[in-house]
Amino acid sequence: MKAVVLREFGAARNLCCEEVPEPEEKSGWVTVKLRASALNWHDVLVREGRYGSRLPHVLGADGAGTRVDTGEDVLVIPSLWWGDDDSAPGPGWEILGDHHAGTYADLVTVPADCVHPKPAGLSWQQAAALPLVGLTAYRALFTRGRLRKGESVLVLGAGGGVATSAVSLAAACGATVVVTSSSAEKIAKSRELGAADGVLYTETEWWQEAKRLSPHGRGFDVVLDPVGSWQESVRALRPGGRVVVLGSSVRTDAMLDVRQFYFGQYDLLGTTMGSPRDFAGLMSLMESGDVRPPVIDEVFPLDQAAKAHEHLEKGGGFGKVVLTHD
Repeated sequence: MKAVVLREFGAARNLCCEEVPEPEEKSGWVTVKLRASALNWHDVLVREGRYGSRLPHVLGADGAGTRVDTGEDVLVIPSLWWGDDDSAPGPGWEILGDHHAGTYADLVTVPADCVHPKPAGLSWQQAAALPLVGLTAYRALFTRGRLRKGESVLVLGAGGGVATSAVSLAAACGATVVVTSSSAEKIAKSRELGAADGVLYTETEWWQEAKRLSPHGRGFDVVLDPVGSWQESVRALRPGGRVVVLGSSVRTDAMLDVRQFYFGQYDLLGTTMGSPRDFAGLMSLMESGDVRPPVIDEVFPLDQAAKAHEHLEKGGGFGKVVLTHD
C-alpha cells in the first residue's frame, strides 16, 4: 500500500510517500481503507520527535474511510485506550500516530472500539477533519469547562482546528462566543460559524476589549486557552469563571498573580483529547443538526503530505488541512 513514511525526525521534507506492506490483521482490531486524513499540530510535534516514535513511522491521528471487513463507512477515533475513568486517561492511553502507525496511508488498523459510523451529511474530508479537534473541543467546553446554554465563552486563537470546532460547538449549545485572532478576516469567518464578535490579540491589553464584549461587560464564564496565555485568560473571566487550558502553542510556561486568582474564585482546568463517553456526547451534538460541519482550509493529495505540513506550519489558514487518498 501507499503510505507517508518518516525515517528521520525534523523538517516537513522528511515525509516521503512510499510503498509499504499492508498492516497485519490482529484480533480485536479492524482495518479501515482511508478516503481522507486530516493534519493536526500534534502531527508536527510527532514529526519533530517530541513523542519518541519508533522510526520508520507513519504519522496521522485523523481519518475516515471504509471498514475492510464490513464495508461500513466510518471515521477513526484517535484516542486509544483511555480507560474507564472519565476524569483523566489511564496509563496506557495514547493518540493514534504516536507509537502506532497512523492515518497517512491507504490502510490503518485500530482497536475495534476506535471506529464510529461516518455522520450523515459530512463529506469524506469533513469526516476526517472531525475526530481529534471535535473530541478535544467537546471535552474542553462541556466535560471540563461545564459550559451551559446561556453562558459565555472566549476562544483564543481563532483559525486553528480546535478553535473553529469550539466556536461551532459552543454556539450550537446556546452560548455567547467571542474569539481572539491576529486578523480581522479570521474574526469575520468566526462570525459565520456562530461567534458574536472578536478582538485582535495583537492589540495591547486585548483582554480588556474582549471583556467589554462579554455579556454586561462582566467577563466570561469560560475561557478556552490553547495557546498558554493564562494571565490574560484569567483577567478576561468573570468572578468565579473557568479557564480551560488545552495547549501551549505560544507559551510553555506562565505566571499567575496568586492573590488575584484565589480572590477571584477562579478554576484553572487542564484537558487534552477525550474519553469514549466524550466522543459519544460529541456525536449526539453533531446529530442534532445544529453544529456546522468542520471547516476545511486546504486539501492536498496524500503524496504531498510534506507540502501540507509546510502549509500548516505557516499558520495563516482557517480550519483544517486535509489529505485525500483517491
